[in-house]
Amino acid sequence: MTGLRLHTVTTDDGARLAAYVREPATESTTSKPRTIVLAHGWLLSHRSWLPVVDLLPDDVRVVLWDQRGHGDSTLAHGGRKVGDESVRRLGHDLQTVIDQLLPADSRFVLGGHSMGGMTVLAYAGVAPEQVATRVERVLLVSTAAGGLRGTGRPGEEAFMRTLRHVPLRLGRSMTLKGQRKTAFGKQPRDEDVRAATAIVRGTRANVFAAYYQALMAHDEVASLAALRDLAVEVIVGSRDKLTPPVLARRLGEELPDAHVTVLPDKGHMLLWEAPEVLAQELQR
Repeated sequence: MTGLRLHTVTTDDGARLAAYVREPATESTTSKPRTIVLAHGWLLSHRSWLPVVDLLPDDVRVVLWDQRGHGDSTLAHGGRKVGDESVRRLGHDLQTVIDQLLPADSRFVLGGHSMGGMTVLAYAGVAPEQVATRVERVLLVSTAAGGLRGTGRPGEEAFMRTLRHVPLRLGRSMTLKGQRKTAFGKQPRDEDVRAATAIVRGTRANVFAAYYQALMAHDEVASLAALRDLAVEVIVGSRDKLTPPVLARRLGEELPDAHVTVLPDKGHMLLWEAPEVLAQELQR
């Protein structure tokens, strides 16, 4: 995709986040451009949102970034060594991205996929006043406010503790077959599975493990209070094995005015499986 300009956002603990801004192709003389800020999921990067961004009109400003430790972003102090990683820390990162890259008085639409949706919820807990005054609407895709339990395989937690000390990229240990089975729904396109797997393979094993632990500990139910006066759309695939529909419905229970949509036969990777649906929702 063309038109993305790279920025470096530095957090208060020294992480360097690779952020990307697509400015509007044309500037209006009568109104400010609409801005959409999008957070990506676990093991992915900003590139996972590109199938959706490509469907957005070119008069919209889009802000993307690689979450810390993912893509081209570092962890704390500019390094690759994992520490006490948490979803709440990602919420602080999102606030920093907004403060450094958006005009101070601008309003924006906020979207998050998987861990990115959890980042949005953490941000609501970190900066409720900013959410109330600047966020126009929220799109939560394949995500949850808590309640994640892993696969339940014997030894999974011990294995993750070991992986925290392995800085190598996941590479071909993440297979196309495994991604198709775990992350996608019914009959995904081969090119979509390849695209998602390529991003996942570039993530380091220690980041994989550290954020597995962070996701299992994630609980931002209390932060949902900051979203109750906003228009919130929750979308999930009926075949999502990672953040199943029951977790999306729990979001709907906590946010009575939110609209929950379950897409038949789709899996976790709705950015590839249903980009038209997400693009349409972001443009409302």
